[in-house]
Amino acid sequence: MDERRHTLRRRISRTWEAAQLWIIFAFGLVGTVLALSISSLETGSAVALQAGDVATQDVLAPHELSYESDVLTDQAKAVAEKAVADIFDPPNSAIARLQLERLTAGLDFIGAVRADGFASSDERLQDLLSMKDPQLDPQGALAILDLSDSRWEAVRLDSLSVLEQVMRAEIREDRVGDATRGVRTLISFRMAEEQAQLVEELVSAFVVANALFNEEETTLARRQARDAVAPVTRSFAPGQTIVARGDPVASVDLEALEAFDLLEPANRLQDLASLTLLVTVLGSAVALFAYRVNPEMLKNMRVSWVAVALFVIASLGLGYALSGQSVLPYFFPVATLPMLLAILVGPGMGVMSALVLGALAGYFGPPGLEIALYFMLSGALGALAIGRAERLGVFAWAGLVASLAAVAVVVIFRFPDPAADTWEKARVLGGALTTGILSAGLAFGVLLLIGSTLRITTNIQLIELSRPDHPLLQLLLRAAPGTYQHSLQVANLAEQAARAIDANALLTRVGCLFHDVGKTERPQFFIENQLSGQNIHEQMDPATSASMIIAHVTDGQELARKHRLPRIVADFIPEHHGTMRTNYQYQLALKGAGDDPDSVDPRDFTYPGPRPRSKETAILMLADGVEAKVRADMPEDEASLDEAVAWVIEDRLSKKQLARTDLTLKNLDIIRRSFVKTLRSIYHPRIRYPAAAEETVPDESQLQDKESVATAKPKEA
Repeated sequence: MDERRHTLRRRISRTWEAAQLWIIFAFGLVGTVLALSISSLETGSAVALQAGDVATQDVLAPHELSYESDVLTDQAKAVAEKAVADIFDPPNSAIARLQLERLTAGLDFIGAVRADGFASSDERLQDLLSMKDPQLDPQGALAILDLSDSRWEAVRLDSLSVLEQVMRAEIREDRVGDATRGVRTLISFRMAEEQAQLVEELVSAFVVANALFNEEETTLARRQARDAVAPVTRSFAPGQTIVARGDPVASVDLEALEAFDLLEPANRLQDLASLTLLVTVLGSAVALFAYRVNPEMLKNMRVSWVAVALFVIASLGLGYALSGQSVLPYFFPVATLPMLLAILVGPGMGVMSALVLGALAGYFGPPGLEIALYFMLSGALGALAIGRAERLGVFAWAGLVASLAAVAVVVIFRFPDPAADTWEKARVLGGALTTGILSAGLAFGVLLLIGSTLRITTNIQLIELSRPDHPLLQLLLRAAPGTYQHSLQVANLAEQAARAIDANALLTRVGCLFHDVGKTERPQFFIENQLSGQNIHEQMDPATSASMIIAHVTDGQELARKHRLPRIVADFIPEHHGTMRTNYQYQLALKGAGDDPDSVDPRDFTYPGPRPRSKETAILMLADGVEAKVRADMPEDEASLDEAVAWVIEDRLSKKQLARTDLTLKNLDIIRRSFVKTLRSIYHPRIRYPAAAEETVPDESQLQDKESVATAKPKEA
């Protein structure tokens, strides 16, 4: 009866999960269609004529009309704004004084070198050449050293005088070269040519701009110039040509057509049907890709909802960006969605989303491959570059890669186009350079928002949790320092193994750091926190001793709830022991009961579980067992080390602790080799030399059990 109920509940659960997935899929399709319809079909993009189209017939004004042209007004304002010259601040005397002080310091240093009677000529020359302020060439340095004291004094005084004169004049940033070239004319004519060259070299190094560009005043003046422009009125007489046949339609022409109400809407029902079909095909491709390549996404309803919501929001922005067919699409953060899905689901889903956005951009954008490839390549390479975003610097790198891909598309398609003017190319190129940075910054912000509001654990949260100053790690360090060190060792082991099999190495490390936090409640019951020869378990009966050890799992879960650890991290606490026994206490209990198994309840010595349900928690279970066994057995060579690691893995397999994970035998072999490699660098096992004839090697039965060592007294020397 219980088995039937369990089967029924499982079927109901699977049915509900499938229903949720269909609801999410339907929401994604409907939401995307509505988002694109609202942002594009209602913004004037689906009209008979669009900017850049070639008119197929003459369009004449049906009646007389005058209206204020926003396009021409903006053009006039731009011209007025451009006519305002840059505004610079008056010469800053503080800059002149600073340069004089720097020159004085340099001259004093040169004088000190010249007066150094204990240094050889080569040493003094090297001292002068090592100067940074000013930097002298070998010829000038030799000339300085060859000067007599009186001539050097004349050079020094004239240098200060000339620099002061130069810096009194206004020097703008773009006129520093002119001021430097004028130094020569200010040098005293009574000075010899060689000395004059030295003065020029010394002074030129300290000539800088003292009249700085005033961006605020310039912006204000240009704004005032724009505001002073009166609205431009455009007038048409009846029958006057608005757009001539064969001419490309400009924005000012569209404005005129709109003023006359001559823009006819396209067949919106047909467009809506075409859009719905396109979105359905693309959505089905994404769903099938998730089912085949990223099935874990479909198991996590929260992530699935977030992914679909992000698709809808991206579609809304995409429609608005493409509605004008201007340079705006090139500034659109095309890689934000691919980056987010690459982090939340996997790189494959990020690339898939880039392909979908590119297909939509090609549908709504101007004819040709340019805009479609712009979205596809920039988004796909951004998703591949960001990976799991285990470091903050990856966002900057991914943004740079996305921008470079966008720039490449612009250079390939736009630059050879003779119809595109220089200004248009510059704006499009600016958009391509900006899109990657915008995408990375927006992805970072949205990722923080998702992690904090939707309780989806992101790598940024994991990075924060791994900081040593986390309150729970600080508690572990203070209350159970031995356990803290043990957790670090296990984290190092597990992280390398996770990286070797392409599991989530950052999640594995963070889970390892917190897996034994429950030991902070009773640290004295665990061997790594005990003093040698002071084992409290020797004074307790086996059942009580086992309960104290097992309690660190429930205590850890309570601490995880108290400190609000993410669920995916908190799962490491109960799963790293699975449903194993505290074998040493169980054997003592059997021995006390006269080896009668019916007199001892195994449940009193068994961890509550569950068994590991992911690769990451399984790696922790193996690393925890390996670290304890190696610390207890202290293998003397690499063969013994490998034997100890293999024993732990075989032990967990035989106890079916890894049955609920996706680990393969190949994964386990890679993990074993990774453990051995890491442990070899930690423990540096000694090379075992050939034994004497009378020595014997202990067999397997003589090896101590891992649990007996880790929960009982320390191994004696």
